[in-house]
Amino acid sequence: MEREPREVMEYDVLIVGAGPAGLSAAIRLRQRAAETGQDVSVCVIEKGSEVGAHLLSGAVFEPHALTELIPDWKEKGAPLTTPAREDHFLFLTETKAMKSPFAPPQMHNHGNYIISLGNLARWLATQAEELGVEIYPGFAAAEVLYDEDGVVKGVATGDMGIGKDGEPTGNYTPGMELHAKQTIFAEGCRGSLTKTLFERFDLRRDCQPQTYGLGIKELWEVDPSQSKPGLIVHTIGWPMDPKTYGGSWLYHMEGNLVSVGFVVGLDYWNPHMSPFEEFQRYKTHPAIRPTFEGGRRLSYGARALSEGGLQSIPKLTFPGGVIIGDAAGFLNVPKIKGNHTAMKSGMVAAESVFDHLTGGSESREVTAYPERLKASWVWPELEAVRNIRPGFQKGLWAGLANAAYETATKGKSPWTLKHHADNTTLVKASEAPKIAYPKPDGKITFDRLSSVYLSNTNHEEDQPAHLTLKDPTIPISVNLALYDAPETRYCPAGVYEIVRNENGGDPRLQINAQNCVHCKTCDIKDPTQNINWVVPEGGGGPNYPGGM
Repeated sequence: MEREPREVMEYDVLIVGAGPAGLSAAIRLRQRAAETGQDVSVCVIEKGSEVGAHLLSGAVFEPHALTELIPDWKEKGAPLTTPAREDHFLFLTETKAMKSPFAPPQMHNHGNYIISLGNLARWLATQAEELGVEIYPGFAAAEVLYDEDGVVKGVATGDMGIGKDGEPTGNYTPGMELHAKQTIFAEGCRGSLTKTLFERFDLRRDCQPQTYGLGIKELWEVDPSQSKPGLIVHTIGWPMDPKTYGGSWLYHMEGNLVSVGFVVGLDYWNPHMSPFEEFQRYKTHPAIRPTFEGGRRLSYGARALSEGGLQSIPKLTFPGGVIIGDAAGFLNVPKIKGNHTAMKSGMVAAESVFDHLTGGSESREVTAYPERLKASWVWPELEAVRNIRPGFQKGLWAGLANAAYETATKGKSPWTLKHHADNTTLVKASEAPKIAYPKPDGKITFDRLSSVYLSNTNHEEDQPAHLTLKDPTIPISVNLALYDAPETRYCPAGVYEIVRNENGGDPRLQINAQNCVHCKTCDIKDPTQNINWVVPEGGGGPNYPGGM
């Protein structure tokens, strides 16, 4: 079947990704247009089936940026309904929980809210559309488009109805080309197109490697006797070993809902470790288990987080576009919050892009954006905590001591600690202790496949796999041989399996791409960077419910 030509749509500004950063940028662009009487057309495309479908966050939300963007958000019904009321910070051993009399100051949440990030995005999308923004969910940006001078001119969405053999099926629909004077990339953590921009324009030349965490989350309806709306609990310690960065959250919301999650730094060293199993094990702790007894697990999800902070932020501009939000990495790790900084980056980018387009500049690059961002409150906030996450590279106790020092001095150290790439940190399987994980009980702890079912993940089965291998021999010759196939454990969705023949020989890697929850862990942690995550058909992936 011959492929049809792509339809072309043109805008002043195209935004890739309908998360908090992208939607904040869209709103601010249209606000500026209304303020000045100069029309700027804005389009947002989103790979999820709806706005918020791919947003996973155990979100305690700091409303600073939202108040700047939409001062009357309360009157307009923003879904911020559970004020933070109480903070607990626990250190866990295998059998005990020691409560710190003083939570770290970055975790003081007075004035913040426990929210569903997906619901906030849906509300922001409504505000954007009321201002004239066009939003198209279910459209996955698959390719960056360039003009004859190498300037970004927009993106192409993926073709629909392509079979596993790469040929069009009877359901074939060609993708679209969306052209814009400026394209804002708000893809979130480890964006597949943002990666290509890093390479093409050498945007990471002057920054540290990005380091990541994997956040795994469940939403529970708990027994009313266990529900304490507004309670925020964070833990460190068990079940992590002292060399591995990680911790948990418990956020109590209205309606007897509790968000529980666990984050593992993807610079972990033991290839036998399974972040998913560590999360399940955490829920069995004597101080944690009672919250869930008699309750019901409603949903499950996972996603990677950019944890590198200030020193890992790339060059943010290039001819034809800019990068905002977690695609660049604005997470404040000690706060465990990045939505407020992501939104502010989108707002600053929008103002810079608007002034650039309406000010008669002949340049194709919005160089004012990073300078304005450095002059905003985002930069000093991240600068003050820049050394806390890399301080944990030497283990828990050294990390806590360094964090206390950095907090006391408000980050005034004359040095900036460095990061390392997460894919380089595994030791050989023969040099690491194996970990015996208990079998799930189906009440508090669960297996991966039943968990993926609760994520409502769906992909069209007859499509090319979006989890691609640069060299198909490496999973066996390197990953299995040296590291005992770590992809079978670090993936929280059971995507990767080593299968063998009846005699236990002839091992090969089986990729169950239909299970993928789009967390991007494989793209990050694979030791040789052999796995490349690309977008599937638009609308594929998880469909997280409003409570997530």
